[in-house]
Amino acid sequence: MKKSDFNYALPPELIAQAPLPKRSASRMLVVPPEDAPLVDAQVRDLGEWLRPGDLLVFNDTRVIPARLFGQKATGGRVEILIERLLPDNEARAQVGASKPPKPGGRIALDAGGTAEVLGREGEFYHLRFEVDGALESWLLEAGRLPLPPYIRREPGRDDAERYQTVFAREVGAVAAPTAGLHFDDALLADLRARGIVFGHVTLHVGAGTFQPVREDDVRAHHMHSEWLNVGAELVAQVRRTREAGGRVVAVGTTVVRALESAMHEGELHPFAGETRIFIFPGYRIRSVDALLTNFHLPESTLLMLVSAFAGRERILAAYAHAVQARYRFFSYGDAMLLFPRGPDPA
Repeated sequence: MKKSDFNYALPPELIAQAPLPKRSASRMLVVPPEDAPLVDAQVRDLGEWLRPGDLLVFNDTRVIPARLFGQKATGGRVEILIERLLPDNEARAQVGASKPPKPGGRIALDAGGTAEVLGREGEFYHLRFEVDGALESWLLEAGRLPLPPYIRREPGRDDAERYQTVFAREVGAVAAPTAGLHFDDALLADLRARGIVFGHVTLHVGAGTFQPVREDDVRAHHMHSEWLNVGAELVAQVRRTREAGGRVVAVGTTVVRALESAMHEGELHPFAGETRIFIFPGYRIRSVDALLTNFHLPESTLLMLVSAFAGRERILAAYAHAVQARYRFFSYGDAMLLFPRGPDPA
C-alpha cells in the first residue's frame, strides 16, 4: 500500500482560511454504510442521524499558545513550536532556524526570558525555559496560537476562541481536535433533548499531526507520540451504551486513536499514557460505530484512518463529491459523518 493511494486533487481555494460565523453552520457530508447514496446535510442536523441512547465521545483537550519567536546569540532568528510540556519548565519542541541550534545554545525570546537547548531527538528539540513563573501559565500571555500551516494568515482575535472547542478543559494540545469545533451550545442542547449521551477522552494533539508521510510504503511510516487518557467513567459509559443497544460515535479521529489505543483483547479498558498507533486500511476499528470528522490532507495519516473505517474507495469517492460540491476543507472547514463498511475489494 502506497501513500499515493491516498492522493486526491484539491483546489487551493477550498481550503478554509477562517471559521464560519456560527460553529454549527458548517455543511456535513453523510457517508452511509455500504453503497447507499451520499447525503449533503448540515452539522446542525446531526441529531437526525443519531438515535436516543447513542454516545457521542468528544476530545476535551485544550490548545495552548505554543508558538514563540526569538533570536540566537549569533543573531539568527528562531521560531519555536512547543510539542509537549514537560516538568521543570522544560518542553519538547520543533525549532525553525537557518542553522540548527546546538546543545547548550540559548535563544533569547521576544516575549522575554530564554530557552536553552538541552538536546535533540529526530525532529524535536528538548528545551529548558527560563521565564517568569510556570511555563504553562507564561505561555497564556506570551505564546501565539499555532494555526495550521495551510491557514495562510496570522492568528486574529477571534481565533483564540474559535480554535478551541466549547468543551476544551485539559491543557496540552498544539492543534485543535477540529471535528469538535462544529459544536456550539445550541447544537449540544438539541442533542441532549434527543436523548444523546456525551462522554469525553483526552488526547493532546501534537505538532506531528502536520508532518507528512515521507515513506512511499505506508507500512514503513512511524507515527509521532501523543499522550491520552481514557478514563474509567468513559469506559463504563461505553459498556452501558453497548448493553442498551446504542452506538458509540467518535467526534474526530483523535477520539478513534484514543479509544483504539485503550482496546485490549477486544475490550475497552481505562488507559493513560503514550500512543503511536497508526491506523490504515487493513486495520479493523472496533471501538466506534460512526465517526464525525473534518476533511483531511491528501496522503495524510488521518485520511488513511478514515479509509480504514469507511473503505478507501468509498472515502475517495466522497472526497471527489465534496470537491465538486465546493465543501470547505481542513481545520476550519466542513464535516463528514461516516459509517463503516467492509474492506475494499482486492
